[in-house]
Amino acid sequence: MKTLLQDIKNCKICAAHLPLGPRPVVQAHSAAKILIVGQAPGIRVHETGVPFNDPSGDRLRDWMGIDRGTFYDERKIALVPMGFCYPGSAERGDLPPRKECADAWRKELLGHLRQVELTLVIGQYSIGWHLGKSRKKTLTETVKAWREYAPEKMVLPHPSPRNNIWLKKNPWFEKDVLPSLKKKVGQLI
Repeated sequence: MKTLLQDIKNCKICAAHLPLGPRPVVQAHSAAKILIVGQAPGIRVHETGVPFNDPSGDRLRDWMGIDRGTFYDERKIALVPMGFCYPGSAERGDLPPRKECADAWRKELLGHLRQVELTLVIGQYSIGWHLGKSRKKTLTETVKAWREYAPEKMVLPHPSPRNNIWLKKNPWFEKDVLPSLKKKVGQLI
């Protein structure tokens, strides 16, 4: 695992396509019981090298009912986005994660995470890779069907402040999903 993580941190396979250059951001340990699968680092995460070191991370930690110390304990929580580097920005947010990243590293890295009992699948790209054909037509339908994927997986919308409108339109998420998420995380931590 140590060698693999070092290889990932030294990765430059898509350097020519990254506006700020490569800076892979990942947190993993073979003892982790929770795996968080996000999309790709945003610009703040790229600058600091710390995963979910932004308002999205604050919200995600709140959803999980844990503090920063627990969240960044690699022996408890693995943070493995679909793309390890900041992909750049588009008109409405960041570009999608680079596909080369998942192709090169994902299966091997996940193979080392044998103690994981809960995977938080966050956002469309993660849903596509981790749920495949079992996902529903839309993000909302997929999140609403969260019980179908539990207890091994919990499907979440991205915790970005950009999703405040989605959260207001879907109050069932905070009422039904978050208490179950906090309970499961509490049991594993």
